[in-house]
Amino acid sequence: MQEILIVVDMQNDFIDGALGTKEAVAIVPNVKEKIEKFKGRVIFTRDTHEENYMETQEGRNLPVPHCIKGSDGWQISPELSAYCQEPPIDKVTFGSSELGTILKEADQKETVKSITLIGLCTDICVISNALLAKAFLPEAEIIVDASCCAGVSPASHQNALEAMKICQIRIENE
Repeated sequence: MQEILIVVDMQNDFIDGALGTKEAVAIVPNVKEKIEKFKGRVIFTRDTHEENYMETQEGRNLPVPHCIKGSDGWQISPELSAYCQEPPIDKVTFGSSELGTILKEADQKETVKSITLIGLCTDICVISNALLAKAFLPEAEIIVDASCCAGVSPASHQNALEAMKICQIRIENE
């Protein structure tokens, strides 16, 4: 049985860049410690947009250019990038269907016991990928470590945690 840790979008723009928050900055040491102590496979995701971001649906709804491919803001935090065991999954939307496929393939090789998600933002990409993992591997335990997540705001972070609980996702370290 294998365990997987998904580190969601721990990128400069979400930590202290274009969409950064003090809560995001505050979780970086927790995220680093979680990765260091984790014994299983670690997968990073990376929010990825092109130069035409403002012309996309997301850009029209969130008119703040961020995570433009190749930019400094797109990069995984320098405090965490050394822990990338494999290339990050570049995702163009909140949830990554590629991640779902990777999880399903991993489970076919050796049963996935649990999938733990940490990262940013709790209320957008963490919840999207937690629900996606639940859909692709309904028998794996899906866990979110709240001490290693931050949302757009503290209130929306908490709302996302509550929504995930209802969907049978275990929330740790609230």
